[in-house]
Amino acid sequence: MDRRRFLAGSAALGFTQFFTGTAMSENSNEFYVPAEETSHDRTFMQWPVNKLIHHDVVFLEFLQKTIAEIANTISEFEAVTMLVGKEDQLHAKKYLTNKISFMDVPTDDLWCRDSGPLFAKQGKNLVVSHIQFNGWGNKQIHKNDRTIAASVARQLDLPLIDTGLVGEVGGVEHDGHGLLMAHESCWINKNRNPGLSRNTIEKRLLTAYGAKQIIWSKGVYGEDITDYHIDSLARFTGASRVLMNLPDQPDMKDPFHIAALETHDRLVAAKLDVDVIPEPQSPRIKSLDFVASYANYYVCNGGVIAPQFGDTVTDKLAVGALKRHYPGREIVTLNVDALGEIGGGIHCATQQMPV
Repeated sequence: MDRRRFLAGSAALGFTQFFTGTAMSENSNEFYVPAEETSHDRTFMQWPVNKLIHHDVVFLEFLQKTIAEIANTISEFEAVTMLVGKEDQLHAKKYLTNKISFMDVPTDDLWCRDSGPLFAKQGKNLVVSHIQFNGWGNKQIHKNDRTIAASVARQLDLPLIDTGLVGEVGGVEHDGHGLLMAHESCWINKNRNPGLSRNTIEKRLLTAYGAKQIIWSKGVYGEDITDYHIDSLARFTGASRVLMNLPDQPDMKDPFHIAALETHDRLVAAKLDVDVIPEPQSPRIKSLDFVASYANYYVCNGGVIAPQFGDTVTDKLAVGALKRHYPGREIVTLNVDALGEIGGGIHCATQQMPV
């Protein structure tokens, strides 16, 4: 099921039960989510196994090898824990080095940024600020994935704090200094948060991250499974500093290009420092559905794990931009075309646990 060109109105395959509990106080500002570039205890990732999602077993194995390569690469910089059910761990060990640890958490798919735990700090303690995953608005099976964040919190003996929100962490970017940015399309949407006003959703997001302000842009409704997650377009690289990718020659008939330009203009208007990488002109994969996002990279301890798409010119420009934004870190690029073919990237497949 393609994440970029998912057809609106397709039959929902997911489950509709949501986590319920006492929502966080909207006035509470006692905790915050640290920026991704701060020190990590470890990285969490998910092992994809569900053949009802990935029907082609050859491609599923290709996905697993890609996830393994990302995990093995990150493990050279910091600890990595793979979330995988006990019955699938022996198979996973075929591809993972002995540096990777396992946590017995059954999974469906690989998108740990969306269904994994969002770790926050409350004083010196860690908690999980819980945004309930529902398969991007019940567009995909998520029987196991909907329980992952709560399961990890339980196994780590961390408080699970309900934000009162349904959605995905990949749908919001934070700079760790009080500022968020997001597309309205994946939050102010009846498939995630029916009955909640934009004002209520905004307050709950700010509380969930311990932030003070959010910059919204419209995004794109119903054209991909995520309703246009911002982490494939723009990323905070520091306080009020943004790195994003844009097409050199926008197609003004393409809703994603139009939305990307609008987001860029909103960020500039907010007086943020915005740096732009051009999208690849000649990627290995030519399909219109392929997501070739340089912004979908992951920052770990001492390194940045980033995609390369086979366009020697723009691949080099992207590495140069990452070196500017993350001086002193080693930039490692990987061929993760398998993730691009199903609409995501390295950032979508990872989730950091702060020290």
